[in-house]
Amino acid sequence: MNSEQRKFEIWRHKMVARQIVARGITDPGVIAAMETVPRHLFVSEALTDSAYGDFPLPIGEAQTISQPYIIAEMTQALELTGDERVLEIGTGSGYQAAVLAEIVFRVYTIERNNILFLRTRKLFDALKYHNIVARYSDGTLGWKEEAPFDAILVTAGGTQIPQPLLDQLAVGGRLVMPVGGLCSQELVRIEKKADKITTDNLGGCRFVKLIGEHGWKE
Repeated sequence: MNSEQRKFEIWRHKMVARQIVARGITDPGVIAAMETVPRHLFVSEALTDSAYGDFPLPIGEAQTISQPYIIAEMTQALELTGDERVLEIGTGSGYQAAVLAEIVFRVYTIERNNILFLRTRKLFDALKYHNIVARYSDGTLGWKEEAPFDAILVTAGGTQIPQPLLDQLAVGGRLVMPVGGLCSQELVRIEKKADKITTDNLGGCRFVKLIGEHGWKE
């Protein structure tokens, strides 16, 4: 490990200790994943020294990489055990998918922006995340051919959870998504049971728009 790699490793551990564990994230899989994934590689070279800060960052195409704590909170809310097949809607920078890939068996991620899709697919290959499968498509339609999924994570906000995603969630599975208006949303977790769907509100948040057939119009 060279001095530059060591620097980022130190920053990564400080990020986890100060921003994540100190705020109540306790899932050991989430903590280990965020100590492992090199977040600085998921932002532009000009922003690498800001990658471990307590804030979101722009990644181009009017999109952002979320604040580290939000990534940790959403991942912990899925209550992952390690053998799941997870669907992510909105690949973006690819960082959230990489965190999931450190924890679960396979991650299926969908991105509607072709520039981001091509960039992140190359990055997944370079970092040898062979358990991530990426697709360029409308995420609000889900990935019917690979359903059902044990967990679904939506990284953009909509007025309601798209019905195709509910349909593609396995019984016993959990889905986490920001739900609300354009300026602010509530982070919602649903659990799909054999006879009903239960809903938990995890608090306020602010995400970019979920655009697609079952989301906001472009």
